Amino acid sequence: MHCLTIHLISLVVNSQINNVNLILFNDSELRIEEYAAKAGCAEVAVFLPRQDERAVHLLKVLHKTVGSSFDAGVLDGKIGSGVINEITAAGLCAALNLNTDPPARTPLRLGVGFPRPIQLRRLLRDCASLGLTAVDLIATELGEKSYRETKLLDDGGARSALVEGAIQARDTRLPELSVCSSLAEWLQINLSQRRKDTERNAEFLNYVQPSVPLCLCERYFENKLPKMAPNVVLLAADNVRPQSSFSELKPFLKDAEAVLAVGSERGWSDREREQLESAGFIRLSLGKRALRTETACTAAAVLVMEKMGLLH
Repeated sequence: MHCLTIHLISLVVNSQINNVNLILFNDSELRIEEYAAKAGCAEVAVFLPRQDERAVHLLKVLHKTVGSSFDAGVLDGKIGSGVINEITAAGLCAALNLNTDPPARTPLRLGVGFPRPIQLRRLLRDCASLGLTAVDLIATELGEKSYRETKLLDDGGARSALVEGAIQARDTRLPELSVCSSLAEWLQINLSQRRKDTERNAEFLNYVQPSVPLCLCERYFENKLPKMAPNVVLLAADNVRPQSSFSELKPFLKDAEAVLAVGSERGWSDREREQLESAGFIRLSLGKRALRTETACTAAAVLVMEKMGLLH
């Protein structure tokens, strides 16, 4: 089974949203010419039917009226503001002024063992809120096989969760979502292009301090050889057989990227640990407590973001 990238043709932006910080539109919704003249603006015009949840939120929850403004954005596009120009029995017409880039992406890719479906929805939402570049769902050896049969990947539920997270963070871009049939496949597909960086990691470790993981080596951050340093840091959460802990991580180099692997609820098998180590990953502990998969992912991601200097 090859690594399958989830492609959903229909962009679900009016799904069940509890906290709307940004009214998000599809690009296709901006091309409704019959409403452009009514909007009376040179930027962009949109129309929302009364039954659309975004219209309901604007009119019933926020109590917006003609002339009211709201925060708006377009999926994979810019953010800005909207102004309601007309409200009818059919819906509302608004003009959008989108001139601001969305927040910068968090240069972190997450590979995670399939969690329970109910956890998966929350996990995807939080990953989108944190701005991760990608989330790869991995069928790990110790993971529950039935979790892979979740309908969220087929019925639009996964996309809805990502959109909800983006809206929460006032973002317009979503993490790439993929599925891999094993950890070995994920490592081969996603890390093949990073092989040279991994080899440089090993060379640098042997030069600085043999057998000490790169990110844990004090001298790594004191040395005067930044050209030899890798631009990708490979980390794996492992509370059973860790090499060190996330608390021991040192600040990453500027513009560094990270790849984070988190196992299923039952963790990694010994063979998977060997695969991770062979690929250049450092196994780190999140503490002595047993955590849900979604909690471990969020906690580890935030710790990595702090070392990237993204929480200032």
